[in-house]
Amino acid sequence: MLLNIDPLLSPDLLHALRSMGHRQDIAIVDANFPADPASRVIRLDGISATDVLKAVLSVLPIELEEPAGAWRMIADGQPDKILPIFSDFEQIVEQVAPGRGVEAIDPSDFKRQATAAYVTVITGERRLYGGIIVRKGVVPPAATA
Repeated sequence: MLLNIDPLLSPDLLHALRSMGHRQDIAIVDANFPADPASRVIRLDGISATDVLKAVLSVLPIELEEPAGAWRMIADGQPDKILPIFSDFEQIVEQVAPGRGVEAIDPSDFKRQATAAYVTVITGERRLYGGIIVRKGVVPPAATA
């Protein structure tokens, strides 16, 4: 056991997060997402994508120096369609990176970007379009006195 670490962050997931470099992506996807077994895949069956996102963002900084630091899919070909899970993702991202938001992209672009991610976390999320990709930012140097 560790202090101040969300219990959803399994040893494998902590290892992947710590191993990621600046501007590498983590894909947190729903239970229906097709993940290539040859890539880095971590399964967190039974856990919602939003709970996994909260846990990941408790230790992972979001990229701030690019136009977007997080992406989700466009639902049903309608860019303005906002599903409840999209609002949940936005809220979580806004809490840790005010003003960042989550960019909506075409599902085929999302799948391509998720496939190229450093790690894919398959959750137990059952809501459709229940995936998000987050790009790792940097931890700034400590201020010196």
